[in-house]
Amino acid sequence: MLKDFSVQAMVMGLLAAFVGFVSSFAVIMQGLTAMGAGPDQVASALLVLSVLMGVLGILLPLWYRMPISIAWSTPGAALLTGVGLIEGGFPVAVGAFILCAGLIVISGLFSPLGRAIRLIPAPLANAMLAGILVNLCLAPVKAVAFNPSLGLPIVATWMLVVIWKRLWAVPAALLAFALVLVFGVELPDDVLSQLGQSIHPQLLLVAPVFTLHGFISVAVPLFIVTMASQNIPGIAILKVNGYEPAPNSLFVASGLFSGLGAAFGAVPVNLAAITAAMCASEEAHPDPARRYWSAIVAGIGYILLGLLASGIIAFVALSPPILLQAVAGLALVGAFSGAAQAAFRDAESREAAAITFLVTASGTAFAGVSGAFWGLLAGAVMLGLKRVAEKG
Repeated sequence: MLKDFSVQAMVMGLLAAFVGFVSSFAVIMQGLTAMGAGPDQVASALLVLSVLMGVLGILLPLWYRMPISIAWSTPGAALLTGVGLIEGGFPVAVGAFILCAGLIVISGLFSPLGRAIRLIPAPLANAMLAGILVNLCLAPVKAVAFNPSLGLPIVATWMLVVIWKRLWAVPAALLAFALVLVFGVELPDDVLSQLGQSIHPQLLLVAPVFTLHGFISVAVPLFIVTMASQNIPGIAILKVNGYEPAPNSLFVASGLFSGLGAAFGAVPVNLAAITAAMCASEEAHPDPARRYWSAIVAGIGYILLGLLASGIIAFVALSPPILLQAVAGLALVGAFSGAAQAAFRDAESREAAAITFLVTASGTAFAGVSGAFWGLLAGAVMLGLKRVAEKG
């Protein structure tokens, strides 16, 4: 195994961990906060999530000798932001996270369920994702309107860097956010001592509460988004690069780790898409048989970054919330544009996709159930009616 290690794979793995963590941890924070988690609970969840991602990201490449990359469910966290605080607060959300993890395990053990997820029309799944993301992607505009001197440097930095090097755009925006926070926001005199005290990680278990409302409003949409936007694309990226892992066992493993993390308030862990493309590419190593080391190094990187989660949370908490939302929104611009393009590409399903997008983006809950679920259902009904009419 050690003979397969290379500096090239190590560099790509470290880059993947940095990009994967820095580009989307703001989205995770925003999603958990929207569900009612306090700062300490968010820090605990980020720590557990990073460690679980790292451990699973080490074990799977070692077992399969493939660059199988693991990530947290960024689209899932964006979904949580759209759903917002539900009846019963964060404990109900945690119960829904556990149920979602159970669905992921079942999808691996029970093949028909996994196939059923694959049968969800891609335009509708993408329209639902775009509807979830659109409101968060508006945050950069709102940040500039809130305070141009604070919001504009973040947005301008992202715009300039994304033209030059897309992978570095969000890290650059995050750096701009840090500089704006240091030089543009009035910080307390004892800020360094506060950060020093918060750097020590704490693990906080959250007692779950299971409700039908949480299952329908959070667990089911979170499961669909995680499978459709992360797990299935993750398998596809591996196949494109010549790797053929057994999907069912990967789903079971990610579901089990997601259940463990859910007990601490963490969103699901799943197969990566963007960082999977990095670790499985030729840039990781010319020899495909040696690229798995890039995924192993990325896993180690996630663990190290997770240990700093408490300090990161304490630092970010010093800023106006809209600035962090702006960074999260910028991190999701690519995902939004890709989902919207895929949703409306096919003329035959365009109306159904539009209905799914609009109902989801409205954020309106019917009968206590989030708009994401109803958006997918409304689009499916529209698509079904259209197909029946065409056959008639």
